[in-house]
Amino acid sequence: MIRFMIRTWCIGLVWGLSQLGVQAQQRYVLTAKEATDHAIRHTVMLRNLRIDRDLRASQNRELTGQAYPQVSGSFNIQKFFAIPVTLLPDFITPQVYGVLEQKGVKDGSGNPIQVPRTEPQFFPAQFGVPWQSNAGFALQQLLFQPDVFVGLQARSGALRLADLNIQVMEDSVRSNVLRAYYGALIAEKRKALVTESVTRFRRLLSEQEKLFANGFVERLDLEKTQVGLNNLLTAESQLSSFTRLGLASLKFAMGLRQQDTLELRDSLSTEMVKGTLLEASGFRYEDRNELKFVNTAADLQRLDLTRYRMASLPTVAAFWSYSRNALRQEFNFFNADLKWFKSNVAGLNLSVPIFDGLQRQQRVRQARMRLEKTLNEKQLLESAIDFQREAALVVLGNALTSLDVQERNMRLAEKVFQTTRRKYEQGVGSSFEVLQADQEYQTAQGNYFQALYDAVNARIGYFRAIGKL
Repeated sequence: MIRFMIRTWCIGLVWGLSQLGVQAQQRYVLTAKEATDHAIRHTVMLRNLRIDRDLRASQNRELTGQAYPQVSGSFNIQKFFAIPVTLLPDFITPQVYGVLEQKGVKDGSGNPIQVPRTEPQFFPAQFGVPWQSNAGFALQQLLFQPDVFVGLQARSGALRLADLNIQVMEDSVRSNVLRAYYGALIAEKRKALVTESVTRFRRLLSEQEKLFANGFVERLDLEKTQVGLNNLLTAESQLSSFTRLGLASLKFAMGLRQQDTLELRDSLSTEMVKGTLLEASGFRYEDRNELKFVNTAADLQRLDLTRYRMASLPTVAAFWSYSRNALRQEFNFFNADLKWFKSNVAGLNLSVPIFDGLQRQQRVRQARMRLEKTLNEKQLLESAIDFQREAALVVLGNALTSLDVQERNMRLAEKVFQTTRRKYEQGVGSSFEVLQADQEYQTAQGNYFQALYDAVNARIGYFRAIGKL
């Protein structure tokens, strides 16, 4: 009985874990746009950049808090086990002797009493009580401080810089996902076509085996067909591996888990590649998020330069404090009959920098050099964008020309194959001609899909170069 219960429990545990694994897997059927949208929402790099953006917003609110009133409260109790001693000058003795001298009082020897001509004397004195307490609060309002003033101006620019950094990464993620998506899609297409060829070769081999049994074909024809079939089976196996690898690469680019199931819903054709090229008109440098990022960085560095230039200006702050003090011989601060002494003060603080060892001048100089460096990088980026546009346009033109040629070749190869097959079925052609036409058709298909993939990549590169991906 116990053994039966243990076995039942183990079976239930295994079943539950298997169900948990099944539930953990998810199935996705996505178009290329849906894949890029999913990647933009879930890619770890973009999630971290959004966290950085939220962090920047929190830092902005922290900076804004410096311009608000700062209120603090305090309360303390202290016990002096030994009251501090203060040395007081001996002001009594000179006064007494001065009166005696003015009155002409004489000592026991008949001599007039005079003020002693000695070094000043001191005597120790203790002031205060053993128990003291203080309670109060203070308010300070910053009226002007150069770095805070400039920091408040830079808040929106800092957030925009963080947003542009996200957009630059989104462009990169979108490009990677699209390349992986269409690469996996083409691999699936090529595998499907090779599978069709395998089916044709098997049918041809079956027909030849019947003809060979009746003495109408030679064994050499069978062996040639078998060799072609073996090559196709090898190619099919390789393309299956490439397809799995392409889907794994796409899952990684999208932020999916490898155990999830992914199906591609889009189709790919020459018309799709050429269909939206008219959208590429009217290029502006500002369409590139990288250039927007550099421009915003330059604006922030100009504010940084202003901050160091304003460092010579004074800092002004107003303050007000109110407190109550209690002085006791013993611990009875909470006795309502005993008095607390109040203190109430308001004022204005003005801090003026006078000389800092020429540090401010060097900070201004460094900020100016950083701005100059950023402007140089902007100029270099514009030149790089010009080159990318020209190169992408040339690559795209060549890719589309090659795609047209390979598409025509594939259509012709298909036509030749169909004609050769019909001739073979009618008994006026040889199996060797069918095998040769089929291989040429497969080669043309492979060339077409390679040209199609190159054209898709060129299209993606061109749209990214003009900032319209």
